Amino acid sequence: MNCQRNCPGTIQDGYCDTCGMAPAASAPSPSPSPKQRTATTPSVRTGALSTRTGGTARTGSARTGSRRRRFGGGLVDVAPLPERDPATAIMTVAEVPEDKRYCAKCGNAVGRSRGDRTGRTSGFCPSCGEAFNFTPKLVKGDLVGGQYEVIGALAHGGLGWIYLANDKRVSDRWVVLKGLLNSGDEDALAAAVAEQRFLAEVEHPNIVKIYNFVEHEGAGYIVMEYVGGESLKGILKDRRTANGNQADPLPLDQALAYVLEIMPAFGYLHDRGLIFCDFKPDNVIQTGDQVKLIDLGGVVHIDDQDAALYGTVGYQAPEMAQAGPSIQSDLYTIGRTLAVLTTDFRGYQSTFKESLPEHGDFEVYQRHESFYRLLHRATRADPAERFVDAGEMTEQMLGVLREVLAADGEPRPSTSRLFTGELRTDPRSDEPNWRFLPAPMIDLTDPSAAFLASVTVTEPQEVLTLLGKAPQNTFEVQLRALRALIDLGAARRTPDAFTDAVRLRDTIAAAAGGDWRLAWYDGVLALASGDLARAQAQFDAVYSALPGELAPKLALGLTLELAQRPAEAAGYYDVVSRTDPAYTTASSGLARCRLATGDREGAVEAYNRVPGTSAAYRSSQVGAVRALVRSHASAAADVASLAAAAELIDRLEMEAAQLAALRAELLERALTTLKAGTAVPSAVVGTTGGGLAGERDVRFALEDAYREMARAVHGPERIRLVDLANASRPRTRT
Repeated sequence: MNCQRNCPGTIQDGYCDTCGMAPAASAPSPSPSPKQRTATTPSVRTGALSTRTGGTARTGSARTGSRRRRFGGGLVDVAPLPERDPATAIMTVAEVPEDKRYCAKCGNAVGRSRGDRTGRTSGFCPSCGEAFNFTPKLVKGDLVGGQYEVIGALAHGGLGWIYLANDKRVSDRWVVLKGLLNSGDEDALAAAVAEQRFLAEVEHPNIVKIYNFVEHEGAGYIVMEYVGGESLKGILKDRRTANGNQADPLPLDQALAYVLEIMPAFGYLHDRGLIFCDFKPDNVIQTGDQVKLIDLGGVVHIDDQDAALYGTVGYQAPEMAQAGPSIQSDLYTIGRTLAVLTTDFRGYQSTFKESLPEHGDFEVYQRHESFYRLLHRATRADPAERFVDAGEMTEQMLGVLREVLAADGEPRPSTSRLFTGELRTDPRSDEPNWRFLPAPMIDLTDPSAAFLASVTVTEPQEVLTLLGKAPQNTFEVQLRALRALIDLGAARRTPDAFTDAVRLRDTIAAAAGGDWRLAWYDGVLALASGDLARAQAQFDAVYSALPGELAPKLALGLTLELAQRPAEAAGYYDVVSRTDPAYTTASSGLARCRLATGDREGAVEAYNRVPGTSAAYRSSQVGAVRALVRSHASAAADVASLAAAAELIDRLEMEAAQLAALRAELLERALTTLKAGTAVPSAVVGTTGGGLAGERDVRFALEDAYREMARAVHGPERIRLVDLANASRPRTRT
């Protein structure tokens, strides 16, 4: 069974062997607690659209199958890290740096140096009197729980010391013991106990495995799988060191691939009502050719109102302290992690603690607008405006990754689960047409979905008649009626043609809030009625809600082209056609915009993106020919373009009259070039072997072209073409 989630994987043991997600038809996740429902109320704010439709329930899951090197849905090669001898990971000096010593109760600095006196590793907080102790409790040789022999300290973190040990009862396997950083911290102790209680049952290939929980001399220790490798934080540090101690963020494709590898783990936890809470680069480790989520000390049940909450400044969602943890608060930490991995994000724990830098502050944001919008959607201040769940964020992240990879020249097409393909009904048309835009897919959970599937007529009035018989006037029925009214209004072409469509739009908006599908159809309505400013605003909002989808970018390109802003439109058209050449309207739109800005060679390149298997291929090649024979400031460039146009015409398979029409355009241009004093290659008149063509040769060829065109028509047009042929014929003595 194929994955059906826009990736090349197959379902094995219930999960995709590539993206790690469950099949799209999986049962929805458990109902959230009352607190979580509050966090996911659909947004009605301007510019922040909701994607919470009935069909967006997704599940994250385990990934099975063979190990692989390609991350990010099989799109990115990430070099595996060599295995590391666990014994070499031991800290030489096991101590907490002074700048990381803080009181567990009031948060003030403790254990700091004063003058020549070094800071104390244990004592009492001078602000609140709380005891602190940053000394490791275990040393080499200690036997914990009568089973685990300590080798040494590996690291220290927010919740405790981490030790390497041997499991003397299970083949001396390497394990990790995680104890309390400060055994006097009751919240930390409670968190550790809670972690043991439910995390021992967590089992996912991208999550570190919890084996056991033991006590030793009055302290508790979690026993977990040893994951040898490097954290994403460590990888960033290594890159900085190799770059002369200057920041060297991860390439965007690799950062996205790393995070995509860990997204199924979040889906798995969320499906079980668990929130990770403290995601950051420190808590992701690459081991060999796998990526794992570690340090589960902050994980809580979504409905646990009393659990101590742990997070990290700069990553933690701003509402955590008041509203508590939620799926959306986890997705916030993922967005912040991506921002840190991909930029020199200075001030992310201070100036930008709860915001992102401006779009123009980093080259990666400027080059990849979709990525910037992805970060914004994930980190909106209002949890209801973030992604619905890990599955939706994964889909949009994959779409952004495909765009990023396609920027290097290789298309990365994928079938959208939210939009149809373009609705280009006339492959010969090379004009901007809003009717060719994709349409939102029907939400299959809508009660009227089956009925709508039976509505196959296309004439707007017939559609409206059938919709009047719908068993329920659901949201999807209303959207279908809105599109029919838009088509009907466009056909009427009267000042009040769209009154009914506007009225229905307002009715739906009053009940549906900020649903992205309504915004899409409102944008189409605005295009049809000529309100380009409103169309741009609506399609821009859909783009922000769905940054990984190509359809909103195509709609923005069309809108900007109609608004006579070809340079801006070309940027959106370029992203769409480069990522998926099946969007042939994007290629032709890009060509038109490039021609409008004087880039003839770029226009030809755009036309050539249309696949040879497409119904629009011939029209695209015709467009390329006509682009090549247009006037150019450089005569030398004209000659090269004429030869290229002749070569294209020779390769085209079309009716003789159509080919003759193209040759006539080419030969008229060649004749103008000759009159200007520039020779033209013999290829323009169909002569092989090189050399130049004279005016006589060009005129004879032009005469033949017009006569060929005349054979296919009758009446006045035939007379006109014969007259042109006679006028083109060179003078002869006979």
